Amino acid sequence: MTQKAQKQAVQLATAATIGLSVFATGALAADLPDLEAREVVVSVENAYPPLQFVEPSSGNAIGWEYDAMAEIAARINITVVYETTSWDAMIPAVSDGQYDMGMTGITIRDDRKEKVDFSDSYLTSQMRMIVAGDETRFDDAKGFAADTDLLAGAQPGTTPFYVTVYDILDGDEANPRIKLFETFGAAIQALRTGDVDLALSDSTAANGYVQASDGALKIVGEPLGTEDFGFIFPKDSELVAPINAAIASMAADGTLEALNTKWFLEYKLGG
Repeated sequence: MTQKAQKQAVQLATAATIGLSVFATGALAADLPDLEAREVVVSVENAYPPLQFVEPSSGNAIGWEYDAMAEIAARINITVVYETTSWDAMIPAVSDGQYDMGMTGITIRDDRKEKVDFSDSYLTSQMRMIVAGDETRFDDAKGFAADTDLLAGAQPGTTPFYVTVYDILDGDEANPRIKLFETFGAAIQALRTGDVDLALSDSTAANGYVQASDGALKIVGEPLGTEDFGFIFPKDSELVAPINAAIASMAADGTLEALNTKWFLEYKLGG
């Protein structure tokens, strides 16, 4: 058994349990399976904002995936127990059956499918290049990389940081052309003030920032770093089908898109 930083047991009979009142169904959907309050132990890392992280002001674990699991629990009637482990230990531990599920923005990849089963994709992440509205020195990743005077702003350890390092620049995570900021919002502010020349974000937040900027920002280039995220399970888990059914219903009724707006736009715009 892996060592755990904490253990949380949470009854998720309705989505409102963790504050997702705007998405709460209030009752089990008639066309979804009823798992009769079955306990499901979910491994989490709490180190991938805004998908899952510990809120500094409250100490509570929150994020896109917590809200999504609350809604899934309400729709198929499961009781979720969260256990925290490290990213390195998560896939092996789920593969060994130590947990019923794992979630932490896990990219669906064929090599991982040899060890665990994946749910259907619940989120596709595409990085977009945000620049100043009057930027004319470059209009794509190649042009940015070629001009050594240009700087990128990024939050360390995030997908935008790694895509900047490996998809745009030279693969050196210590490259001085990347200026690090504690928050994504700080990187965007530095872009607006001219302290950096580029910042990456997922498409939902990038479009929101540009629309709210009154022409001060724009998106250039093609999407970068596309990834499909899924929940993981031990091989041949009976949970995959009901979880997939819940994900499909959430996609159909707009819940997934509402979660994207809440966590990738409103959360980031809030700082």
